[in-house]
Amino acid sequence: MAEQKIIMDAQKKTASDSETPAICRSCDARHGGVCSTLSASQLVELNRHSSRREIQSGIEVIGQGEETSHYSNILRGVVKLSKMMSDGRQQIVGLQFAPDFLGRPFLGESTIAAEAATTTEICTFPRQIIDRFATEVPDFERKLHNQSLKELDEARDWMLTLGRKTAHEKVASFLNLIATHINPEQQATQSFDLPLSRADIADFLGLTIETVSRQMTKLRKEGIIVIENNRHVTIPDIKRLRRAAGGD
Repeated sequence: MAEQKIIMDAQKKTASDSETPAICRSCDARHGGVCSTLSASQLVELNRHSSRREIQSGIEVIGQGEETSHYSNILRGVVKLSKMMSDGRQQIVGLQFAPDFLGRPFLGESTIAAEAATTTEICTFPRQIIDRFATEVPDFERKLHNQSLKELDEARDWMLTLGRKTAHEKVASFLNLIATHINPEQQATQSFDLPLSRADIADFLGLTIETVSRQMTKLRKEGIIVIENNRHVTIPDIKRLRRAAGGD
């Protein structure tokens, strides 16, 4: 009986995969993002109204205060989230990576600005469809809820970083954040291009550009990171970086 059930489940999965839109089958958001909770027929409906586009670094995806008509899955790249004060001062408040969901369901107006920090690819779909799925599909709603809780946990961790850590620990924490989100599959050695400029890193960490540069140099001299062309970072041992960030 157990073997028969396994065969039947495999047959159902094969049938479901064959009905899934071809563009969704190889999509990371389909397997790791919110779309992983949708059935083949729901993906067909979503795909009918979705569109993919590439956004160059520095281009705004949505502005603070803009009406929210669409949501997006991040397929590739890094998105920078910022909030602006009435006098024009701006603060980077978060980063999002593939396959994160970009947007707040059931909210008619964006409370933040989202800008491509690197060349970014997104899959965009109408707000009405996502709001309906969030109401009708419990697993979809749960996935969105879990991402929100994950972002809340990360925000709390970042409050600790900004409020209690030294400049050295802050820069190490930032590098650890990028390493663990850009290449989550890699374990020991990490290698990536910095998605933010030195000025943006300083803004994100509440430091000066000069302090960020000094701490980068210190981490390099300690052998914790290797920097090439002022932007490409290699981390030979992620555990050493975590210790430098004040972790266990």
